[in-house]
Amino acid sequence: MPEHTRVQLPAGVGEQFDVFLNGVPQQAGIDYHREGGDLVFERSLAREGKLGFWRWTSLFLGVAGTYRQNDSVDVVYEVNGQRVVATALPLRED
Repeated sequence: MPEHTRVQLPAGVGEQFDVFLNGVPQQAGIDYHREGGDLVFERSLAREGKLGFWRWTSLFLGVAGTYRQNDSVDVVYEVNGQRVVATALPLRED
């Protein structure tokens, strides 16, 4: 069974909005669908957590790089005629 990721839309988002995943425009019905106040992606998205001391030290010293998945979902919508951008919305595994 495929994993899903949910993203709660900010309050005030109407029917017209644009969705970006890692800066790339997404299409409703293809990349995601809306269920009430959530966007549902048919794949697993993840955000890299905080780096621990040893990981940070190894990055600083150039011993290791970081290639962890770090997805960001942004939504652009209008409120009272003004464009609003909600960035790095929280991700929830389904």
